[in-house]
Amino acid sequence: MKNITLADGRIITVNCLSCSIVTGEVKPNGGTIYETKFFHAHQDVAYPIRGLVILASKRHVTCLDELTEEERNDYIHTLYQIRKAQREVLGIKHVYYFYNEDTTHHFHIWMVPRYDWMREFGRSIESVRPILLHARQNRNRTNEVEQTITAIHELKTFLSKLR
Repeated sequence: MKNITLADGRIITVNCLSCSIVTGEVKPNGGTIYETKFFHAHQDVAYPIRGLVILASKRHVTCLDELTEEERNDYIHTLYQIRKAQREVLGIKHVYYFYNEDTTHHFHIWMVPRYDWMREFGRSIESVRPILLHARQNRNRTNEVEQTITAIHELKTFLSKLR
């Protein structure tokens, strides 16, 4: 068991944060964006970037090649639907996808939108970490968080109509 401080300041004790999120034991700020039989999409609002989405497997696996064929098909379809929603609902033109297998978390991918304010950090995958840290440290104001929560609800509404 480990203690984790969430974006809203709550401290929780869990074995696995991803398991707790996908089972509903822990609700991320803004709630679930989209959910399928195999995947759960949410935003970590500790990084107030409008339209940032984390797509995580419900099953506790860490690598892409551990997904079943049915899970792989659902993953690609769900990733496509979320990206479509980012473009059509939030006007997001470009997204960086970040996925790594050396984590203790569930298999997941970060879909990080690119905005004009991010240019100072560069235009490569290496810019993603500094962007996230900047957002957490400098953009975590009430209005930014509110805009992020609003975007979560807009994505959720759009995606619910695609079922």
